[in-house]
Amino acid sequence: SGKDLLPRGIVQQTSNFEVQPLGRVSRKKVVPNGLLAVAAGIKQKRYVDRIVQKFLAHNFTIMLFHYDGVVDKWNELPWSSRAIHVVAINQTKWWFAKRFLHPDIVDPYEYIFVWDEDLGVENFHVDRYLAIMKYERLEISQPALEPNASEVHHRITIRSKRYRVHRRSLKPKGTGTLCFENSTDPPCTGWVEGMAPVFTRDAWKCVWHLIQNDLVHGWGMDFKLGYCVKGDRSKSVGVIDSEYIVHRGIPSLGGPAKSKVSKSNVLFYENRPVYFASSLTSNIHCRQAWGLEPMQDQR
Repeated sequence: SGKDLLPRGIVQQTSNFEVQPLGRVSRKKVVPNGLLAVAAGIKQKRYVDRIVQKFLAHNFTIMLFHYDGVVDKWNELPWSSRAIHVVAINQTKWWFAKRFLHPDIVDPYEYIFVWDEDLGVENFHVDRYLAIMKYERLEISQPALEPNASEVHHRITIRSKRYRVHRRSLKPKGTGTLCFENSTDPPCTGWVEGMAPVFTRDAWKCVWHLIQNDLVHGWGMDFKLGYCVKGDRSKSVGVIDSEYIVHRGIPSLGGPAKSKVSKSNVLFYENRPVYFASSLTSNIHCRQAWGLEPMQDQR
């Protein structure tokens, strides 16, 4: 590799998103606690602002992926000048993540949040969430979803009022995937969804390699995230109930419009169709890479 041509003493294997002053301005170096990366369109600015405000108080680096090309209109927010802005028209957050969140770049961050823009965070607290994640020794997690106000794809993501954390769900009958006490496969256990995942530094080193270059919406990748934990995925992957969010399910990038969620109409998309040919191609590529026909899970 190129570094082999250089003296060992000057090689820096990792980097970060710390902004450097142009002049000789001395300032106290602050070690960031984590990274929040959000796919952000200007139409959801107020939602993104509320999300970012939750993280600023806890010394997080903020990175926005602008898929609509609009950046200047974010400048009215006081924190915008401190954020890292990346622009690419009509690209999803996984496209951005593959190209701008390389493990050597995000190495300073103990936790990496890769979130959608349409999340309600009124009942979410960063410090409490991370304390629970550490205590429970979770390597990959997500906040639970408030079902009465959220678009729900899989039952395991629904908030339980009885627990602080849950790692499996039960669904012994009905349509779609059935889940039992002895189920060992996602989405019954060891599973989080792609709208609000949280990764430890070590887990992200694996997840980044899992992301395919031509991945579009990321459908199906959530079923493979459990391979990126060091321990048993049924123990190291979990949903945190006491710090929960709302998933509004606002369509963007030409995604399918969803019905409005109400208390009497919790939406499940366990068998949702593939809407984009490129997504289907990526899914097939991913299945082939994992030796699926079908894949024999050795875990």
